[in-house]
Amino acid sequence: MKIALVQMCSGIDPAENASRLRTHIAEAAAGGAEMVFTPEMSGLLDRDRSRAAAVIQSEQDDDVLSTVRAEAIKCRVWVQLGSLAIKTADNSDGKWFNRSYLINPEGEITARYDKIHLFDVDLTPDESLRESSAYAGGQSAVVAPIPNAVLGLSICYDLRFSSLYDALTNAGADILSIPAAFTVPTGEAHWEILLRARAIEAGAFVVAAAQSGRHEDGRATYGHSMVIDPWGEILLDMGEQTGLGFCDLDLRKIEQVRSRIPAVANRTWFEPPVKTS
Repeated sequence: MKIALVQMCSGIDPAENASRLRTHIAEAAAGGAEMVFTPEMSGLLDRDRSRAAAVIQSEQDDDVLSTVRAEAIKCRVWVQLGSLAIKTADNSDGKWFNRSYLINPEGEITARYDKIHLFDVDLTPDESLRESSAYAGGQSAVVAPIPNAVLGLSICYDLRFSSLYDALTNAGADILSIPAAFTVPTGEAHWEILLRARAIEAGAFVVAAAQSGRHEDGRATYGHSMVIDPWGEILLDMGEQTGLGFCDLDLRKIEQVRSRIPAVANRTWFEPPVKTS
């Protein structure tokens, strides 16, 4: 399977981001990709939540989503739209979902995943992020069929929680999608090692399309969109430049690796530890 990853520096205008996505999807299809992966917050990256609230839409009204669906039809490709900020159904609590989409070549949404683990951290004494103040967390892990494989969905901070990937591979996932907008300090310290660990533990391909660069809202993201094979080898590292990266996935490698190291088959569930005095 030939795939393409979009590495973006999303801004505060959804229309501009939609235009970039349309161009990248067309270029990916022209380059022979069967499936395109985009980063977390492909449609809008804005930490000014008052400003963002003016442009965040419901799923039915979101122009970025409709643009990507139309381009998937036009180009006859699958798109794993890393995530969009989406209004909840009633929006009574004023919170949004950080929602990932799987879109087939007919433009149909075949899977949705709402980010479970929200990024509430103190990065430095002067920089704190509280994703849960604006977003509602998801409740369910999601896997979905794609041609010749099963895709497990996750988003960014989920990467740090291996139990989610255990659940995805137990449900049949053999490709793990991890779109992200990693900060520079955490990216430099942990991005590559965590991606490789998830691939090795699962005996699965990891596809991680990322945001990169200095954004309009002032934040900086790490980049380095990656593809990791089931043995933990890096097949693609896009560095810091925005644009497209292509990679061929030999899906036979999944069974080869899982036969050599049958960690998924050998998982054993056990009672929680008992604390002794």
